[in-house]
Amino acid sequence: MFAQGRKERLTSFLFRAIILIIMAAEGDVDLDLEVEENCTGKPVEKPRKHDSGAADLERVTDYAEEKEISSSDLENAMSVIGDRRSREQKAKQEREKELAKVTIRREDVELIMAEMEISRGVAERSLREHMGNVVEALVTLTN
Repeated sequence: MFAQGRKERLTSFLFRAIILIIMAAEGDVDLDLEVEENCTGKPVEKPRKHDSGAADLERVTDYAEEKEISSSDLENAMSVIGDRRSREQKAKQEREKELAKVTIRREDVELIMAEMEISRGVAERSLREHMGNVVEALVTLTN
């Protein structure tokens, strides 16, 4: 009876060992079967292998030096941006003045409002941009 229990445990152990070996062969489990000991009884450290994934990442990654930005460079950049914004704003205001000079007829505005179902401001703006030409304004609004 004792031998029967021992035989079952041995069979169970062998079965589990075979399953682990199969899984290790398929790459599902990492088995570390070799354990070397030095004279102190502690396992010997294996040399570490280089991780190829990290090496690939290091080759691809760009390293940028951190540079300190001087305050004068920053001020120059801000002034360039400010100048550009002010020029754009000035050009926009001049365009609005030019559009305000264009005379449009009330009937044309109402026609565009009725046909396109848009607000009065949008209809007037479109007519002014096309120098009062109703056909061109309608074509632009439909496209």
